[in-house]
Amino acid sequence: MTVTDLPLLGPATPLPGDVAGPRAVPEQVGIVHLGWGAFHRAHQAVATEDAMAATGDLRWGVLGVAGMTRPSRAARAARRQGGRYTVLTVGAGEDGGRLASARVVGSVVDVASPRDETPRLLAALAAATTHVVTLTVTEKGYCRRPDGRLDAAQVAHDVTVLAAEEAAGEQRVPFDARPAATALGLLVRGLAARRRAGAAPVTVLSCDNLAHNGRVLAGLVAELVDAALPGTAGDALRGWLAASVTFPSSMVDRITPATTPAALEAIAEAVGARDEAGVVAEPFSQWVIEDRFAGPRPAWERAGAELVDDVAPWEAAKLRMLNGTHSLLAYAGRLAGHATLAEAVTDPRVAAHARAYLFEDAQPTLVPPAGADLAAYGAELLRRFANPATGHTTTQVSTDGTQKIPVRWGAVAAWHLGRDRVPQGVAHGLAAWAEFVRRAVRDGVDLGDPAGAARLTGAVREAGADDVAAVAAALVALPGLLPDGAGTDARLVAAVVEHAEALAARGQELR
Repeated sequence: MTVTDLPLLGPATPLPGDVAGPRAVPEQVGIVHLGWGAFHRAHQAVATEDAMAATGDLRWGVLGVAGMTRPSRAARAARRQGGRYTVLTVGAGEDGGRLASARVVGSVVDVASPRDETPRLLAALAAATTHVVTLTVTEKGYCRRPDGRLDAAQVAHDVTVLAAEEAAGEQRVPFDARPAATALGLLVRGLAARRRAGAAPVTVLSCDNLAHNGRVLAGLVAELVDAALPGTAGDALRGWLAASVTFPSSMVDRITPATTPAALEAIAEAVGARDEAGVVAEPFSQWVIEDRFAGPRPAWERAGAELVDDVAPWEAAKLRMLNGTHSLLAYAGRLAGHATLAEAVTDPRVAAHARAYLFEDAQPTLVPPAGADLAAYGAELLRRFANPATGHTTTQVSTDGTQKIPVRWGAVAAWHLGRDRVPQGVAHGLAAWAEFVRRAVRDGVDLGDPAGAARLTGAVREAGADDVAAVAAALVALPGLLPDGAGTDARLVAAVVEHAEALAARGQELR
């Protein structure tokens, strides 16, 4: 029997004895999640179900918001499957074998697409039963310019529509509300609808890999409101946001690779049903949340989350150590011909630079969070990266470099240069990224960086696609990539060029 012959997973699907079914089934929607993708399914949705199971409080069903232009295959599948999907947790045993366990999650009530259901989503964001809005929209979903400010061009449609909706002043969401163009626009329009409806305060919780993500999101929301409602026109909404909405920061961690056809086959074999919304994840999971909520919330601490006064030390450690090393492994790994992070981290040519970045560059810049051992954390990261069972690909991790590099390597580079030291791990990572971009532009390979593609392509062509040194120097000097003049610091540029030329001399076609 093939996978296509199996019945579709759903609420009534009988599960094998070794597969756990939903631990709690929600009675209503209490959370709207923007950016309903694999990571959310493997992380926040699981923690939310576990919190409901631990307390019996079933108010916290999740309404997922799928892609802004069209729903993904997984989103469409989840709707057909009544919100049910499988999380297949995979690890490596002591003998090198593969360990796996499956559970079916039921905390997701439904998944909707802004393209077709913006009125419904605005109504959900405004509903009295919704107390939390969470986001995993990735760095590019925040519609920022290279300087971190709001990109007015990206949100122009939603700015126009928000102004019209506020001018109309309706206390209900119009059934013909125009589709939202961006997640940020949908969020702000939903918050405005909530104010007009007189609903209770709400918490907006970013779970993306951005330093001070809650503060960043609050600032962008304010900028969008100012753009749509300049001067006194926006005073009512600004006052309500200040009094009724909080934007806590959070740090999330769980390696969740892209779901491949082979992974879906493994999931189908485990649960005895076809599940196109299933995800694969590593055993490790972490969530640190700033304890600053505007109203009720799930008891996420009962599911292992840490509620703290200040997330910043945790954010910085994760961004610089985990995400920064991830990016280095992805770019250097692709240049070395490796398809997965596990292959890259076990290649001595790549691993030496990853260790230099992790322990010599990133770790010294950090103030350890209370009770944390950063050296042990770094060693554990390398073990996690080496887990071949996740199949985390270098192609997946090497996307959106112009969005990720500033927050992953920028502060590390500036910290060391300010102390008269050239961070060689950062230099190698930048060189690997620059050499990847040079070859990709030269050979017509997808850069995987839609926000920066035009700038990157222009810089490579202007420098000359065959001039390794000139391209590397031009790319690291791009405005907004590195802070405090680091991108034009002669010491760092020289080190980047040296590493880039060594990588180019080694050769290898891009994977």
